[in-house]
Amino acid sequence: MSIRVLVADDQDLVRTGLRLILGTLDGIEVVGEARDGQEAVRLVRELRPDVCLMDIRMPVLDGVEATRLLAGPGVADPVAVVVITTFDLDEHVHGALAAGATGFLLKDAGPALLGEAIRAAVRGDSLISPSITRRLLSTFARTGRTAPPVQPVDPLTEREEQVLLTLARGRTNAEIAAELHISLSTVKTHIGSLMTKLGARNRVEVAMWGYETGRVRDQC
Repeated sequence: MSIRVLVADDQDLVRTGLRLILGTLDGIEVVGEARDGQEAVRLVRELRPDVCLMDIRMPVLDGVEATRLLAGPGVADPVAVVVITTFDLDEHVHGALAAGATGFLLKDAGPALLGEAIRAAVRGDSLISPSITRRLLSTFARTGRTAPPVQPVDPLTEREEQVLLTLARGRTNAEIAAELHISLSTVKTHIGSLMTKLGARNRVEVAMWGYETGRVRDQC
C-alpha cells in the first residue's frame, strides 16, 4: 500500500513542487494539501495520512504548534510529522523536535532524502538533514552538557561504534553504507539498534551521546 502524505505549506508554488516531487517516488501518494497550520491540523484529523510534511512559518497557526497538536506529548493518536522548511535556525529545529516532529529537512534536500525521511517516519524512525545535524553537533561539541550521559541498555558492538562515528559527522544512510562498505539495510539496522540501546528519539541524540561519552570529537 502507498504511504499517504499531506503537504502543509502557505506557498502555492512550494506545495505544487512537493506534490510533483512526491509523485515521482514509488509508493508515496499525496492525499491532501493545507495552506496554514490550522487547516493542516483539521485535514490530518479528517484524512488520517501516514505522514504530514509541515512548513514552519505559516499563517493562522505556525508549523511548530500544529506539530504539537498532531504529534506532541499527550496526543492520543499521533501522526508522523516531518518538518520541511527553508529556515534552518536552531530554535526552529529544537522547537519542531520538542513538539514531536520525527524529521527535519530543508526544502533543498532533494527527492531521495525526502523519500527517505517519509519512509523513516512511517517506520517510527527519524531523519534530520545532514547539514543541520552537523551544525547542531558542532555547537554541542563546543558547549557540551552538564548531565552525565546515559548508559546503553546493552554494550555497543564494534560495527555500531563505527556507524556512530560516521553518523556523528552528519552522513546520510547511503554515505555511511559506502564509507563502511555495508548495505543500506544494514546501516538502518545498526542505527535502529543504537537508538534502542540509547533510548534516543533521533539521529542527533545518538550522535550527541557519542560526544558526551568522548567517543566523538568535533569532526563535523
